[in-house]
Amino acid sequence: MAQPMKGKVIALTGPRKATDMAKLVENMGGTPLIRPAQGTVFLDDEALRASITDWVEHPPDWSLFTTGIGFEAIMDMAEQMGVQEKLLQILQNTRIAARGYKTVNALKKRGLKPLVRDDDGSTAGLIRAFEGYDIQGKRVTLQLHGESAPQLVAWLQEKETQTVQILPYKHIPPEEEELGLLLSEIIRHQVDAVAFTSAPQFRFLAEYARRKESWEPLAAALCGPVIVCAVGKVTAQGLIEEGIEPQVVPEEERMGSMLVALGRYFAERG
Repeated sequence: MAQPMKGKVIALTGPRKATDMAKLVENMGGTPLIRPAQGTVFLDDEALRASITDWVEHPPDWSLFTTGIGFEAIMDMAEQMGVQEKLLQILQNTRIAARGYKTVNALKKRGLKPLVRDDDGSTAGLIRAFEGYDIQGKRVTLQLHGESAPQLVAWLQEKETQTVQILPYKHIPPEEEELGLLLSEIIRHQVDAVAFTSAPQFRFLAEYARRKESWEPLAAALCGPVIVCAVGKVTAQGLIEEGIEPQVVPEEERMGSMLVALGRYFAERG
């Protein structure tokens, strides 16, 4: 088997499937370092129940979904509350917008089809897709996942919409010891590449670096000798908004595809 990562050290920041990813790095000749930059994700039951109740009692003009797992969490909770059929009926009579193919697939399974969807999996793509639709002053329900979406929220504010945000899941930061180790390894160029599988992973690392007054050396390393990988366009966008341009972003948003693309990157550059 070809070993395009031979002699390379790869930091893996995603807690999900970390062991599987590490094995793939080893198979390509590299040395994996599992460095979780994202803590647990928990379902905020109380807040979600309140949001669904408001949704059913005050149906919006538009419903915006940004993740498939977030949409499914809403449906599961609505079923527990005994209002799933009512919510689905509301959605069938509501204009729907969706970001990402996983979100579109989740909607499709429930018999729902978005009127507006992005063309590239990004928030910017979703906003572009609204061209030609009048959303000015409309009532909007916005489903988020794990964190806020400042670009999308700012755009909705510009349109003077009445936006209700629903955040089924919330991300918890990782242990600072983990972030400190990853930060040190990047700044000291002890890793050849760092792979991010979600935007919060980099956000937590960037926030920690700023608290430790180490943002500039971190950015310098990530814009120079340390190769930056993002699992997909949404994760890449989170990095770009912080001024970091990933060198490796696979066409197919899969962890395995990201590592294969990284191996190809190394191979092409000798």
